[in-house]
Amino acid sequence: MNGLVMTAQLITALAILVTLHELGHFLAARAFGIKVEKFYLFFDAWGFKLFKFKRGETEYGIGWLPLGGYVKIAGMIDESMDKEAMKLPAEPWEFRSKPAWQRLIVMIAGVTMNVILGVVIYSFVLLHYEKNYLPNDAVKDGVYAYNLGRDVGFKTGDKIIAINGKPFERFVDALGSRVLFGATITVMRDGKNMEITVPDDFYKTVMKEGKGRFLGPDNVQFTIDSIAKGGNADKAGLTKEDKIIVVNNDTIKCEGQLKDAIHSNFGKEIGMTVIRNNEPKQMKVQVDTNGTIGVYLNPNFPFTQSAYAMKDYTLVSAFRYGTSDAMEAMISNIKGLGKIFKGKEKVTDSLQGPIGIATIFGGIWIWKWFWTLTGLLSMILAFMNILPIPALDGGHVLFLLIEMITGKKFSDKFMEKVQIVGMVILLSLMVFIFGNDIWKHFIK
Repeated sequence: MNGLVMTAQLITALAILVTLHELGHFLAARAFGIKVEKFYLFFDAWGFKLFKFKRGETEYGIGWLPLGGYVKIAGMIDESMDKEAMKLPAEPWEFRSKPAWQRLIVMIAGVTMNVILGVVIYSFVLLHYEKNYLPNDAVKDGVYAYNLGRDVGFKTGDKIIAINGKPFERFVDALGSRVLFGATITVMRDGKNMEITVPDDFYKTVMKEGKGRFLGPDNVQFTIDSIAKGGNADKAGLTKEDKIIVVNNDTIKCEGQLKDAIHSNFGKEIGMTVIRNNEPKQMKVQVDTNGTIGVYLNPNFPFTQSAYAMKDYTLVSAFRYGTSDAMEAMISNIKGLGKIFKGKEKVTDSLQGPIGIATIFGGIWIWKWFWTLTGLLSMILAFMNILPIPALDGGHVLFLLIEMITGKKFSDKFMEKVQIVGMVILLSLMVFIFGNDIWKHFIK
């Protein structure tokens, strides 16, 4: 059942992304009077189709192979390799008859649509699911530095002032990819400003141990909101009214200290001193292998209304931050690709194919996670498609830009050969990615 949910989420996300991408090409082509012969979601390889109908001059349909989609634009050399049509004299409604700037707009329209979609999804998630955020200025007591934060130079109580010399509003931005991929953080410590350098490979460590082991706005007093029924804390006798003051002889003064003390003893039994009815009480609690005991500290963990003054997203602020989050996602992927080319990352570890992406969606359909991951995939698709590789949109854009600069148009025969080279590259890459997925998720 989990596999079916994963597959359904992946196919649904791909259907949204591919349809909007190809719609960009379609609308741009029609705007310039270019005939579009086909509009297909997924590939109808070897002529097999799940569904089709014709309206006007365009055939619309759904193919059986869910690895992409396409629009067949008249007079354009694409994956269809319709050489016979290209041998005929150019018609005024064909792609090849239009000026280079119009052809360029048609080619970048798909990527543009994916960027717009990504920004809209990121903004929607903030407005509909997140609803509010923790302003950095509200963290008046400074951060709590967990083990990863301490390793790079942070101390509990540091007040973060700027990232790469620029002030920021949301505390969560201090935990984002622009920091984890390397940054200079300005903090106020003991009344003085100082800079902390986060290494550019720090994201690897965070991916391994989790963002929850880096920094948190947890340098505050806390209360127990509830106890998970049947959990280790419940079995040990902890109640909602208890105040935890000691763990293994270490005094607990803030939420961050409690989480640190529990996590550092995962799989072990810890001693606790709690205050109940104004009297100390000793107890033993087993920490599970995830580093938790089944205690919920507040109803909106970890950012609480009681501890911090949260700020609601408005339509304007959600769009503003949604745009910056979407662009940050794209930039982080560009940085990741750069590390692969520089040999700092293994290709086999970094690339994810359909199987890997499906596992990231997970076996439970959670709408917030579905939309978040779909927004990320939209930005990745935009970036990958604009790469100057023949057969991709970016390859066509590259040759069109050369044509516009030189004033010389490439011959149809040359473009056909380039298209074949590009398709060989993409098919080889696809085989590698699928093989890598099978190796990582089934064999290894």
